[in-house]
Amino acid sequence: MKTETATLSISEVRGALAAAPELPITVLWTDGEPIEAHFHVTEVGRVQKDFVDCGGTVRRVVTCLLQTWVGDDTDHRITGGKLLKAFDHAAPILGGEDLPVELEYEACNVVQLRVVAITSEAGRLVIQLGGKHTDCLAKDLCLPSAGTCQPGSGCC
Repeated sequence: MKTETATLSISEVRGALAAAPELPITVLWTDGEPIEAHFHVTEVGRVQKDFVDCGGTVRRVVTCLLQTWVGDDTDHRITGGKLLKAFDHAAPILGGEDLPVELEYEACNVVQLRVVAITSEAGRLVIQLGGKHTDCLAKDLCLPSAGTCQPGSGCC
């Protein structure tokens, strides 16, 4: 059974960036392929999602989201120091919380992936992305053990 790698927090990301501020950043998809080297980080934000799961429980998820964009400026390269400065500018929005960090990227669709590792290698900082998955948060109610779901039983 494959275990999921934890999402890095703001303090972990900032620590890695501060350790090598002069190095350019490479972002790797979950399959190890890099996104375009001339990407920009256009937003550092605090995203709060309030919702009710299928079992009726009110929940909240809060993350730090790095929005990226790939423009026509193919000479552009972001460094650890530039991204660290963006985090500094976002400090009032982030509110001092050590949130998990995710990255948003537009390919054919806009996708959000977890930041699971940052390493310094071969003269660059490498940010490794990890997948996100949907799940039923009320399995005890929505997945009846007998395999049947009767009206009024509380399952989905």
